[in-house]
Amino acid sequence: MNSEFMSAINDLVKEKGIPKEMLLDAIESALVSAYKKNYGTASNVRVEMNEESGEVAVLMQKNVVEEVEDDLTEISIDEALEIDPRYEVGDIVEYQVTPKNFGRIAAQTAKQVVVQRIREAERGMIFENYVNRQGDLITGVVQRISNDTIFVNIGNTEGILVAGERAAGERYKVNDRIKAYIMDVRKSTKGPQIFLSRTHPGFVERLFELEVPEIEDGVVEIKSIAREAGSRTKIAVYTEDEDVDPVGACVGTGGNRVRNIVDELWGEKIDITTWDDDPQILIKNVLSPAKVEEVIIDEDEKAATVVVPDYQLSLAIGKEGQNVRLAARLCGWKIDIKSHTQYFGDEEYLEEDYEDDDYEEDGNEN
Repeated sequence: MNSEFMSAINDLVKEKGIPKEMLLDAIESALVSAYKKNYGTASNVRVEMNEESGEVAVLMQKNVVEEVEDDLTEISIDEALEIDPRYEVGDIVEYQVTPKNFGRIAAQTAKQVVVQRIREAERGMIFENYVNRQGDLITGVVQRISNDTIFVNIGNTEGILVAGERAAGERYKVNDRIKAYIMDVRKSTKGPQIFLSRTHPGFVERLFELEVPEIEDGVVEIKSIAREAGSRTKIAVYTEDEDVDPVGACVGTGGNRVRNIVDELWGEKIDITTWDDDPQILIKNVLSPAKVEEVIIDEDEKAATVVVPDYQLSLAIGKEGQNVRLAARLCGWKIDIKSHTQYFGDEEYLEEDYEDDDYEEDGNEN
């Protein structure tokens, strides 16, 4: 090694942010290992490196004894006195044993250590960068696909999108651009692993922030999201600005904003409703598109009985219970749906002539 090599190390320390002491200690430890590997000595060796010149010295330590029993670790008092007349039995003698060709081995070893430390530092920086971005939206390019797991190029590393974090029906091929939600970041022996998701409710929230300036600016707030990925999402929004319609802001002119999100979600249906701190009003809102006659609240159980017109019962419940299930998750209340006749027992209650299936398929979904 030489001064140019040390200068290069100093530049890397500044560029990569690796503590110099840590890097030099790692090089010295590696040089000790390299010396032992090449020259077969015991553990009583240390390496000293001149930070300015880059010169390396291998120093051996031996105990001063009356009679030598182990040549590798001991030196006689007579030999020690030849080195320095002040030595006594019990002292430790340290002297240089640097082989002539050790400079080449040292340079190769040091380069390997530097490369390894740089790689570790870069992995550490990538981890710190992405661990602080958990919950963010990211755009990347499909790099490869293996056993239904998609590896996404997201710049200086790759994200992992497993099959369970994609909605049914989503299909991608190599070089496709893809948006995803940073769900988790973990350390591994091969570097940081960034796990992505397109099924997480937070993914929908980030898409709305991207499409709706009022949400990004904080004028409109997303209070709650309930999602069954690939099928339907319910979202409740709120604003304190009386001049802003929070639902209208999310829908956009002619439905353009929500349509962009639906397209990104491969046709997933989205119900947008207004949040209200009054649970009766909130529950009426979240059961949209069904119409609600009455909401009976049980505060202690945080449960509600909801009465709907007979012809709206199946619409309120939804296909396989999806509408009421999502509504309950959205508002955080248990919801029991009853038809007017079921609750009041009014046999003379007149049902209006509506087809439930038409509401279920063609109701106000967006």
